[in-house]
Amino acid sequence: MAPARLRTAVVGVGNLGRHHARIYHSLPHADLVAVVDTDHERAAEVAGRHGARALTGFRELIGLVDAVSVAVPTSAHEQVARPLLEAGIHTLVEKPVTRTLDEARSLIDLASRNGLVLHVGHSERFNPAVQAVRPLVTRPRFIECERLSKFAPRSLDVDVVLDLMIHDLDIILSLVSQPLQSVDAVGVAALTGQIDIASARLRFEGGAAANVTASRISMAPSRKLRIFQPHSYLSIDYATSEVQHYALRLRPAGSPEISRQSVEVGKGEPLVLEIQAFLDAIAGGDDRGVSGEQGLLALKTGLRILSAIEESREAA
Repeated sequence: MAPARLRTAVVGVGNLGRHHARIYHSLPHADLVAVVDTDHERAAEVAGRHGARALTGFRELIGLVDAVSVAVPTSAHEQVARPLLEAGIHTLVEKPVTRTLDEARSLIDLASRNGLVLHVGHSERFNPAVQAVRPLVTRPRFIECERLSKFAPRSLDVDVVLDLMIHDLDIILSLVSQPLQSVDAVGVAALTGQIDIASARLRFEGGAAANVTASRISMAPSRKLRIFQPHSYLSIDYATSEVQHYALRLRPAGSPEISRQSVEVGKGEPLVLEIQAFLDAIAGGDDRGVSGEQGLLALKTGLRILSAIEESREAA
C-alpha cells in the first residue's frame, strides 16, 4: 500500500483532470495539495470543492508535492512533465504520452535516471471488463475493436487515432505478444482539421491480426472489443459492462457444440484503479500501471497508422 498521505496535485482540470482531482481527494493515502490550470476561475472552482490550493503555474508545485497527474492538451505534455520529473516528482501523464516518439523517449529516460514512476493514462486497461477477460485470453488470432463517440469539442489538438483509437491499440498490444509486422489504414477529416474517422488493419508476426475502427463524429456511441482464438471467442460491450465467453466443445462422438457463458465482471471505476496503481507503484508495490515504455509503444503504433492513412490518401 502507498504510504499515508502522499502529496498530490493535478495539472489541467478540464473534463478529465477534474476527475483526477476528485479521486486524489477521495483516496485515504493521498492528499490533494493543489490543482493547476491556466484558467484561474476553473482552478479555483475545482480546488474549492476539494479543499486544495488553486494555482495557475505548474512550476509552483515543485517542493509542494510528491506525485502529479498531467491532464493538459497533448501538445503540452512534454513541456509540463519534464520540469516536474526533473524536480523529482512522480508523474502520471494522460494518453497519448506525448506528441512525438522523441518527446516520449526523453521523458522515459529522465524518469529512469531519477528513479521516478512515470505512468501513462490508458485507463481502459483498468476497466473491470478488460480485467475479467484477460485471464481467458490464451492465443489471440483475431481482434476486432470498435470505438464510436459523439462529437465533443475536446482533445481537438490530436486526431481520432491518438484521441480514441489509442485506447484499443494499448489493449491489443498488451494482449498480443508478437511484434507488429504491417499496418494498412484509411481515415477521413470530416468536422475538424484532423482525422475524425479511421480504420486500421494490424498484422503481427506469428499470424495474429486486428481490425480497429474509431470515430468521434458518430450519432450512436459504441465501444466493443471481440477476441477470437482457437476454440474460443470473447466479447466485451463496454457500455453495458457485459462480457460473453463462447467456447467450442469437441465431443468424442457427434458434432461439436458451442457453449455461451457470461463472465462475471468486478466493480470499480477505471480511473480510480489507475490512480491507485500509480500511487502503489510509488510506494514500491507491484507496478500494475501502464509504463512509459508501454505508452511509447501505443504512440508508435498510432503514428504508424497515421502514416499509413497519409499513404492511402496519396495513392488515391
